[in-house]
Amino acid sequence: MKKIFIILPLLAIGMSALAQTEREHKHPNDSSDVFYKHLKLNDLIVTGVTGDTKLKHATAPVSIVTPKVLHATASTNIIDAIARQPGVSQITTGSGISKPIIRGLGYNRVVVISEGVRQEGQQWGDEHGIEVDGSTVNSVEILKGPASLMYGSDAMAGVVILHEEPTLAEGEMKAHAGTEYQSNNGLFGYHLSMAGNQQGFVWDARYSEKMAHAYKNKYDGYVPGSQFRERAGRLMLGMNKQWGHSRLTATAYHLTPSIIEGERDEETGDLIAEYSPLTSYSKTLPFQQVKHFKLVSDNSINLANGYLKAIIGYQQNRRQEFEESADEYELYFKMHTLTYDVRYVTHEWDGWKLSAGIGGMYQRSVNKGEEYLIPDYRLFDFGLYTTATKQIGDKWTFNGGFRYDHRRLYGDGLMEDGEIRFVDFSRHFNGFTGSIGAVCNINDQWNLRLNLARGFRTPNMSELASNGVHEGSIRYELGTQKLKAEYSLQADLGIDLTSEFVSAQLALFANRIDNYIFTHRLPEEIEEGYLTYAYTQGDARLLGFEAVIDFHPVHSVHFGNTFSFVDAQLLHQSAETKYLPFTPAPRWTSELKWELMHHSHPTVGHHQHATHATNSLKLNNLYVSAGIECYLKQSHIYCADQTETYTPSYLLLNLQAGTDIQIGKKKIAEFYVTADNLLNKAYQNHLSRLKYAEFNVLTGRQGVYNMGRNITMKLVIPINI
Repeated sequence: MKKIFIILPLLAIGMSALAQTEREHKHPNDSSDVFYKHLKLNDLIVTGVTGDTKLKHATAPVSIVTPKVLHATASTNIIDAIARQPGVSQITTGSGISKPIIRGLGYNRVVVISEGVRQEGQQWGDEHGIEVDGSTVNSVEILKGPASLMYGSDAMAGVVILHEEPTLAEGEMKAHAGTEYQSNNGLFGYHLSMAGNQQGFVWDARYSEKMAHAYKNKYDGYVPGSQFRERAGRLMLGMNKQWGHSRLTATAYHLTPSIIEGERDEETGDLIAEYSPLTSYSKTLPFQQVKHFKLVSDNSINLANGYLKAIIGYQQNRRQEFEESADEYELYFKMHTLTYDVRYVTHEWDGWKLSAGIGGMYQRSVNKGEEYLIPDYRLFDFGLYTTATKQIGDKWTFNGGFRYDHRRLYGDGLMEDGEIRFVDFSRHFNGFTGSIGAVCNINDQWNLRLNLARGFRTPNMSELASNGVHEGSIRYELGTQKLKAEYSLQADLGIDLTSEFVSAQLALFANRIDNYIFTHRLPEEIEEGYLTYAYTQGDARLLGFEAVIDFHPVHSVHFGNTFSFVDAQLLHQSAETKYLPFTPAPRWTSELKWELMHHSHPTVGHHQHATHATNSLKLNNLYVSAGIECYLKQSHIYCADQTETYTPSYLLLNLQAGTDIQIGKKKIAEFYVTADNLLNKAYQNHLSRLKYAEFNVLTGRQGVYNMGRNITMKLVIPINI
């Protein structure tokens, strides 16, 4: 580790010296390439704050993950692809299932928007991931902090908005193909798509498939039950006209992950595998089968002074768990969700921009299996909101708004073997939320942001009424019907710098949450072989920051660093119960990137050489990078009843290279190679649920470790028709 800390700064110094030489010989117009690139980023339109707003005018903290970054990132799912963003992390179950965490909060406190509607798929579960095909995601917008104003209950920690690829311009047709391979778990994936726009009729058809066998690490070898298979399809049909647009999108997603039990042989200490070889892609018991279907109608009508937007979505989520037989499920949740959002947004006049809307959801979940964890339930909610933005000159932007939410939950009773498993009950909640903020664009280089927001979240059905074994999380869970709604008040202060040679951001936040809901371990054992966890609540406060700094002495050299920290504490508690469980460890990332080749304006020589130059195969935007991920120790844990254990610090070394492949000026492919955990470090992320699997009596180590060295190759091929 010490060698890495020495090498990276030395490389940075060496490249800075190289950059100084390059500055002395570069074209005069190249000096501000990076500066203008960052100014262009500030002009990006973000949609999740108070309607369409330029990033530099957003008062709340927002991160943008661009298509280029997504293409270059090695991941097993879309949440894994964004989990290295500042302030963002993930709770994982093996390599295939990830749940987003924003500033230490996750589960039903983070809303994921896909195809314009909130993703609903029993996200209360530890091992319930996000049922979205990553290949359909063109870019990602991450709102950090309470966003209940626009998205209602559950957006207390923030929102992850997954943007699909925009419709093409009139007369265009394009196809797209891509494939990737990962060495550690043998992951192989591919996707195909075709889109077009002919006389205002638009379409986009996509199909993807991904499969992986068990992953491996230095301590555990191959980890049985970590294989998965994913299939997905998407079809969008619609019209783009001067009056607006109308589009209908249908998606189907099918994930089959096996379940990692973590059981070990008492004599050898090895993980027990019920199948061989461990490099098989076939599903093995126990496993889940998750199917998610979605139908979304997206409509927008241009009016004289603004536009009216209406999005209606239907989702069906089927989640089955197979334990003893591959033909007979023990647990089966089937959920129907209908969501709607209607809003009116004005055009800007005299610096003002207003919006108002109504949104809501109806949800019905039923049990169709032999085992039960939560009761059948119905949910109904709606919310009314309004926002206002005022821009004063080029320097000041103010925005804010308020919202009212109402939610009702109905749980159905159940008798099992003459005993009451669930009782009939109903709960209703009302919430008032709001936000107010300001941005001062001090000059072209400095921005100052301040925001104050109130968030709201109702307890979910698992927190209120769960009563049973959850095989996916390997524990017995108990709900508490008298839980209150959570309320938060968060203050954000941010400052951004964009200059020719340095860009930096600092975002500070302080969050107070009343009635924070969490699980804690009970000492008794209700069912043999399963630890018992129950839901409780208390007041909490979270303090933290994200810092980003990127040195770029010339456009070809970047030395980027980020640091994320959150301190999450329960108030008025003893030392053992002082800290919120499952808080991400402090994280520092550093990357040294060198763009070796960049031909933004290729030149052609004399006429007789033009044909040869045009048809020649060449590389463009070629880069190499070396980076580290350093996770500091996490000793701020909820240690009562051994709910959590201390996690030591660790450091991972990553390498990456990528390039565009061109014939003349035409790009025919993108190619990326990534080496994650190059030194094959054995480690456990603090948010890995496998950290608490069975104890190895021979080595003294508990749980299953994360993935070892992994080499990823990705090829993306755009095709203009």
